[in-house]
Amino acid sequence: MQQDRQWPESHSDQTDILPRVTEQQGPPDPNATARTQYFGAQDAPTEQYDAATQQFAPAGAFGGAGGNPPPGPPNGPQDSAGQPRWRRPAIVAAAVFGFLVLLYGFDLLVTNGDIPRGVSVAGVEVGGMSHSEAEDELREQIEPRLNEPVAYTAGEVSGELDPKQAGLALDWNATLEQAGDQPLNPFTRIGSFFSTTELGVVTQAEPNQFDNAMKALRKDIDQEPVEGNIAFENAQAKPVEPKQGQQLEGDQARDTILTHWASGEQLSLPVASTPVTVPMEEVQRTLREVAQPAMSGPVVVRGEGADGTLEPAEIAEGLSFEAKNGSLVPKIDQKKIIAGVEPELAETEQKGKDATIVFEGGKPAVQPSEDGNQIKWDETLKPLLDVLKQPEGRELTATYEKQPAEITTEEAEGLGIKEVIGEFRTENFAADSGVNIRVVAEEVNGAIVKPGETFSLNQHTGPRTKEQGYVEAGIIKDGAPGKAVGGGISQFATTLYNAYYFAGMKDAGHQEHSYYISRYPEGREATVFQNPDGSSVIDLAFTNDSEHGVAIQTEWTPSSITVRLWGTKRYEVESVTGDRSNPVPPQPKDGPDENCQPSDGAPGFTVTDTRVIKDASTGQEVRREERTVKYNPQPKIVCKDKKKDD
Repeated sequence: MQQDRQWPESHSDQTDILPRVTEQQGPPDPNATARTQYFGAQDAPTEQYDAATQQFAPAGAFGGAGGNPPPGPPNGPQDSAGQPRWRRPAIVAAAVFGFLVLLYGFDLLVTNGDIPRGVSVAGVEVGGMSHSEAEDELREQIEPRLNEPVAYTAGEVSGELDPKQAGLALDWNATLEQAGDQPLNPFTRIGSFFSTTELGVVTQAEPNQFDNAMKALRKDIDQEPVEGNIAFENAQAKPVEPKQGQQLEGDQARDTILTHWASGEQLSLPVASTPVTVPMEEVQRTLREVAQPAMSGPVVVRGEGADGTLEPAEIAEGLSFEAKNGSLVPKIDQKKIIAGVEPELAETEQKGKDATIVFEGGKPAVQPSEDGNQIKWDETLKPLLDVLKQPEGRELTATYEKQPAEITTEEAEGLGIKEVIGEFRTENFAADSGVNIRVVAEEVNGAIVKPGETFSLNQHTGPRTKEQGYVEAGIIKDGAPGKAVGGGISQFATTLYNAYYFAGMKDAGHQEHSYYISRYPEGREATVFQNPDGSSVIDLAFTNDSEHGVAIQTEWTPSSITVRLWGTKRYEVESVTGDRSNPVPPQPKDGPDENCQPSDGAPGFTVTDTRVIKDASTGQEVRREERTVKYNPQPKIVCKDKKKDD
């Protein structure tokens, strides 16, 4: 049995150095084996006891064989084997660091010049590949997509973009260059084992094509906000829920398309919301306070001698609401409201009638004017909105006003319309042209032009269409014969022009034909033309620059048209036509495919007409007016069938 080790009881007992122990005495030391392994069995150092730590330590650990120990352990805290506690983690860290250095060097060696790990381009994984391998892989995967439509969504809109039409082309070199090479930074390289990077493509876009494609996208994607409103269906008021609009975010959308169009995935294009101003609460309020009461029953309009009734459906036609400053403002469309009730009140109105000049027994006579009595709708409908909100007493009273004639009987009689001041006649027109000449002559007959007023033929007749009684007749189009509704009117225009020419009236605008027509006087003829909607293109107009009125009389026969101007004669007018000059021979021209009529054409030339105006009472010359007209040659029309025969 081993003898128990005697422990000093105080610091004063530490002065003696313990003898070297060759054989273990006392209780077994649990650290003995570890110390033996560390120092070796034969060279195990002599132990000393440290009273401060109450542990044995190798001899000399306290500064030599007999030195005094330092105030604390020389190597810091120790583990169970007697080693400093910091040494083992340091060894482990050093080992790990060395391993990482070796791994970094090996990875740098084998991946030099390759695409970084974890990199994908347009959804194609190319990380770790060489540049040539990456390009082959990208071309194999992406090239089939380049001509396919690019699907997109933008807010509530979805569609497709044609990359070819948009001018998009992939730049392969730049696309690969943006992927770069393996990084040198060790932390980045190690991190690449655990991360991925998605890259888009680099695109070359034709500017004009791409701009046009973006404009087309904006047209399809942009949506105006739908304000809260009220609609009427079958005379029932229904709320319209507000809906925000959207606008394409142009710059961001461009970047998204240019970067990801070749990904094969549906693109999400950014949009910005366009807010509404009228909330649903305002819609419900207006529905409750205005729209529903308006549809609750009819409104009676009391007229002079008869009444009219606005039914709910007719009210709905003329009632609408406008978003303004966050509210719905009711609006009345007077034309639609009037249309709903006017037929029932028509018998209570009297249309005014101007005094006119009629020709009886070859002389002018005044047909008396009549004043009108018309409903003043602005005043009548002013209280309508208030009446529509009422459940009872839904009535309006029509307000009337007198409408005097624009030309009263007294005015017509005082115009001095008493004698012919200008007259002209033309002949030889085709039957279909004659129909149109008769219709326009009837419209113009009896027209009065007050002193200082200008008479416009196009304005007076309005649209010359089939609805007004006009038919298709001959015209000249691009130098060749053709047909159109209202053809032949130019003959009436020429006749009217010459009538006011010889009356000494002031010309307010006319235009000759492009080439000369033999039945008209040289330099003294006119044409007129309208668009299909009746808007004027070429007009004929004169101004009454006299102190007296002028009345137009027309006389039509199946073979002639005569126009007379009546008033108070001021002038005697003479026309002096000069000789033709600058002749231009006709040139051949292909005729139309259908209804071609060959012709020899006619030469063009230039001519000057001089209007000599003399005082009717004295015969003295007042002034001369020259007008030079250049006529183009009438082309020689050659028909295709005729060419073959030749």
